[in-house]
Amino acid sequence: MPNSLVNETSPYLLQHKDNPVEWFTWGKEALEKAKKENKPIFLSVGYSSCHWCHVMAHESFENDDVAKIMNENFVNIKVDREERPDIDDIYQKVCQMATGQGGWPLSVFLTPDQLPFYVGTYFPVLDSYGRPGFGSLCRQLAQSWKEKPDDIQKASENLMKPLKLTEEIKSKTEIEKSVLDEAAINLLQMSDTTFGGFGQAPKFPNASNLSFLLRYSKISGIGKFQDFVLKTLNKMAKGGIFDQIGGGFHRYSTDARWLVPHFEKMLYDNALLPIVYAEAYQITKNEFYREIVTMTLDYVLREMTSLDGGFFSAQDADTNGDEGQTYLWKKSEIVDILGDNADIFCMFYDVTDGGNFEGRTILANNVNASAIAFKMNKTEEQIMQIIRDSRKKLLTVREKRTQPGRDDKILTSWNGLMISALCKGYRITKQKKYLDSAVRAVDFIEQNLVKDGRLVRTYKDKEAKLNGYLEDYSYFINGLLDLFEIKPDIKYLETAISHSNILIKQFWDDTSSSFYFTSNDHESLIIRPKTNYDLSMPSGNSVACGVLLRLYHIIHEEEYLRITKKILEKQVQLAAENPFAFGYLLNVAYMFLQKPTEITILGPENREVSNALEKKFLPESIMIKIIDKSSLDALSKYEFFSGKLFNQNKTIVYVCKNFTCSLPLEQLEEIERYL
Repeated sequence: MPNSLVNETSPYLLQHKDNPVEWFTWGKEALEKAKKENKPIFLSVGYSSCHWCHVMAHESFENDDVAKIMNENFVNIKVDREERPDIDDIYQKVCQMATGQGGWPLSVFLTPDQLPFYVGTYFPVLDSYGRPGFGSLCRQLAQSWKEKPDDIQKASENLMKPLKLTEEIKSKTEIEKSVLDEAAINLLQMSDTTFGGFGQAPKFPNASNLSFLLRYSKISGIGKFQDFVLKTLNKMAKGGIFDQIGGGFHRYSTDARWLVPHFEKMLYDNALLPIVYAEAYQITKNEFYREIVTMTLDYVLREMTSLDGGFFSAQDADTNGDEGQTYLWKKSEIVDILGDNADIFCMFYDVTDGGNFEGRTILANNVNASAIAFKMNKTEEQIMQIIRDSRKKLLTVREKRTQPGRDDKILTSWNGLMISALCKGYRITKQKKYLDSAVRAVDFIEQNLVKDGRLVRTYKDKEAKLNGYLEDYSYFINGLLDLFEIKPDIKYLETAISHSNILIKQFWDDTSSSFYFTSNDHESLIIRPKTNYDLSMPSGNSVACGVLLRLYHIIHEEEYLRITKKILEKQVQLAAENPFAFGYLLNVAYMFLQKPTEITILGPENREVSNALEKKFLPESIMIKIIDKSSLDALSKYEFFSGKLFNQNKTIVYVCKNFTCSLPLEQLEEIERYL
């Protein structure tokens, strides 16, 4: 008989609806039950595409004996960390402080007052891997709860003391270029100079840090920072972490060489990484980077987009319980499908009879097309055309396989990231489908994820719920501004302003110079969390800081600049010392120090000028293109646009910096002198 999760919309929670465990969702019913019956709470946090979440579920939560122990002794609560990042953030910090590591599944034992007293991640069903078996752990903790209440209270106090001190940053520093110098040097010291990326296995993409090093290379003129980023991007794009057939990036690499990925695909990775590859294209004009952008965005449009225009959250690593099954190949399959072109394809992607992963092959490119061209007496372009055609054939075959599960809930925050990626993709490709998709996604959010002017967190099965968090506001505002720069409809700007004002009113803490993760009217938890550090996604504080800086330069609202400066002054020194956790904030600091260049392109479409500017790497710029006079008239009440003249017959460009503007410019050569 299904448990109470049967009424939920979250794909992760629904995965557990038939467990013999009497699961509850986080809410009044479960919390009051724990207090009324004086039972401890077992809190299990995960997400639908999490491999070890599936393992623990199969081993323990589908086990009748284990479920009996859980049901008799605990109130059991299941949480989708993507729906409730606030709960996950609090108890994840507890886990990291207590054990030195975190991750999912997150397993926390709480008092009825929600205070943690024992915490871990994955527990095997039996004692193994140096971890206690989950069933025996439950028995021990249930006994301690009944017989040793003082021990439980003491454990809880020990876990809570450091938790209350987290995220409080006491320093205050001047915002100077030396901060960027220190951060860049510290980041490079963490780099893997052989295979790219930071540290050793496992390796994560860390898009914000790569973007920062591209900016630092530009401001410093030191090429080794850029070289490192390009090496990293090359290794990732040619490795197994990138889906060579269907496009898009898997979550992370289990090895240092980017060969063997953890096969889940997250929307946020496939939003953040195309932006870095687009920047690499702007710098180098290397078509390889442009191709990675288009393959990734096309994957999202093909497999991760709802009929209504929103973007789904994730795809599983597993297919039929076998990680990576959908993505792996045997050489015999490839030969059958590609025929005469199989040899070239197998050389290019290192496909062998024995494979490179459990008897099958993860496609990865370690051979230059030029070397294959020489060997096969063909041109390099002929080789690449064969590779592109072969990929299409293999994708057609692959699509007939059983596909990994998909988490089809739609999150406001991650959709905001994707809107930004599509705008960047449009800028370097001029493919209208990317701009159209960004517009549809904004419309979707405005129609389905806004209630009473406030953002809502998640949407599934025509149901939108949960108050928006800091990242929902900051990521979506950033996406709106990115879209506004390309398509300057006043509604995008004014929606961004409206949400920014709510952001300040509901989340800003002037005393600590940072934003809370939850709104003022959010459910009260054991602490009100703050998230200053970049994790798999940029910190909501850092993105909020960035959008307020951009908005200040468009509308000259002094409060936006004041908050921007307070965040930067509070956090830049910590960012310099620990840049790995502050990549996005360092990008904002770069923009602040460079004093944003305001570029306004006015008049009928001049492709030579606008395309050239949009394909330049100008990370410190706010560039807005207006092709009709009515749009300029509507926007003229804002400082950025006031006093600028529209000419129906030619394109005019204004370049402004530090509140000083150029004369109207027409020729690309004279425009570039101001950049």
